[in-house]
Amino acid sequence: MAFGISRKELAKWKDEVSRGEISFLTHFWLDDRFPHSHCVTKAGCNNIEKLAAWGAQFGLKKEWIHFNDQYPHFDLLGETQLNILKHYGLEDHIQRFKLHNKK
Repeated sequence: MAFGISRKELAKWKDEVSRGEISFLTHFWLDDRFPHSHCVTKAGCNNIEKLAAWGAQFGLKKEWIHFNDQYPHFDLLGETQLNILKHYGLEDHIQRFKLHNKK
């Protein structure tokens, strides 16, 4: 279940993904498979080869891409999520969703 984002944020992400840009959308998320994660960042792009190449630089495998609807994306969790958000200067995502290291 996803929550904590506005329709405007979701529409912006969908628009950027549809234009072939790498775009990030972080939202609160509950999934019993990942009990230690309270949010996820979707890194999307409708150009699969571009998305796969982008992910490879962070150790993500092409087979991990979610091909749902017209918005292919990687789901980023944990340290990978935090490292990528930091890499792109998305401190607002880190602050808003309380993703700072607890160490």
